[in-house]
Amino acid sequence: MKISSLTLRDLEYLVAVANHRHFGRAAESCHVSQPALSAQIRKVEDFLGLQLFERSNRNVVITSAG
Repeated sequence: MKISSLTLRDLEYLVAVANHRHFGRAAESCHVSQPALSAQIRKVEDFLGLQLFERSNRNVVITSAG
């Protein structure tokens, strides 16, 4: 995957998750479904080879890499 395959929307999703610390609320603020947002976040993490968010049932924490 090339860096050109990342979009501004991908960055918007990253910022939304970081701000809301919750995938569902981040998805709502971006007007997309939670599974779609999660898939895009995973795509970025896979591209970078880093885990940007630590996920749990209750919240999302930004990792040191994030």
